[in-house]
Amino acid sequence: MTEFTNLLKDRMEELGFAPDDYQLALFDVYRRELKDWSTRINLTSLTDDLDIINKHFIDSLLIFRYWQVEYGSKVADVGAGAGFPGIPIKIYQQDIRLLLLESIGKKARFLEHIIARLKLENVDVVNNRAEVIARLPEYREQYDLAVARCVAELPVLAEYCLPLVSVGGKFVAYKGRKAEEEVGAAEAALRALGGQFERIERDDSCVDGRALIFIGKVKETSEQYPRRPGMPKKRPL
Repeated sequence: MTEFTNLLKDRMEELGFAPDDYQLALFDVYRRELKDWSTRINLTSLTDDLDIINKHFIDSLLIFRYWQVEYGSKVADVGAGAGFPGIPIKIYQQDIRLLLLESIGKKARFLEHIIARLKLENVDVVNNRAEVIARLPEYREQYDLAVARCVAELPVLAEYCLPLVSVGGKFVAYKGRKAEEEVGAAEAALRALGGQFERIERDDSCVDGRALIFIGKVKETSEQYPRRPGMPKKRPL
């Protein structure tokens, strides 16, 4: 155990998580690679280990405090960036099958590197836009869970994520203090995309104002969505 893993273990256990030594070691490698690559490309501005623990690693895991991710679930992380929340979710529950969807090439290369470095299995990194990928049969409505952290406003984000989610699945958006406002603004988009707002869970234990918005997929998404690349952001539903 290193100083970092001891700090991480203590902090996780404070919040009800029960990491084993293998998981802690993976997080340690992840932390070192993240800091190293961030000196060359824009992955994170955080350099303090406690900030990385709280604002990246544990923040990503908050979903487990409010919902049980089923064994073997197919999970899509849309706009994965440096791998949050998808990779911490995978480290903590390694039986899931994970898609990391990232449109920026440099970030996608980091994701490929870290997945190989951590030797994580059943993880696919796709360097493309959600509007393109969600129209392909091998991805469309194939996921039990889609997650996204601070990628776009909820009406836009819903058009990126809900077409990937199977009926009966969940879309969970990691948001901030204005979560209720975003849900209100997304009502028309959710209806059009086959989603239904369920609840907001607020958790200030790691990030001030963090809110998890839970949206269920209640019917198939119309074939007209997602629209062509750029349109969801340019003209939100």
